[in-house]
Amino acid sequence: MLYDWDDKPELNITPLVDVMLVLLAILMVIAPNIIYEENIRLPQGSTSQQLSKIPPVHISIDKDKKIKINKDTYLLNSFVDNFFNYSRKLDKKATVLISADKSLDYGLVMSILAAVKQAGFTEVSLATNG
Repeated sequence: MLYDWDDKPELNITPLVDVMLVLLAILMVIAPNIIYEENIRLPQGSTSQQLSKIPPVHISIDKDKKIKINKDTYLLNSFVDNFFNYSRKLDKKATVLISADKSLDYGLVMSILAAVKQAGFTEVSLATNG
C-alpha cells in the first residue's frame, strides 16, 4: 500500500458547529430566566443632612432686547448693575439658565453671560430648543 503524500487532510467542522449552535440556543433560552440576587447591607450614614433644592434663575432675552429675570423686566443698558443688585438676595450656588432669541447678536448674549459670571454664579447654562 502506497501513501500519496500530495493529499491534504480535510477537517470536518460541521459537527462542532452543530454542537455550538445547540449550546448557543439553549443559553439564549435560559439566560433571561437566570436571576442573580445578592443581599447587601449598606452602612448607615453618619449624618442625615437633607439636600436643599435651590430654585434656578431664569434669564430670558427677547428680540427687542428686553431682559427678564424670573418675573422682573430690565433694560439692556442697565442690566449689569441691576443684576448685580438683584443677585445679592440669591444663592450663588443656584443654576442660571439663559435663553435668548436666535436673532440676537452673539456678543450681546456673551455680555449677559459675563455679567452673570461677574456676579459670582458658577453654574450657568445657555438654553437651546433641541
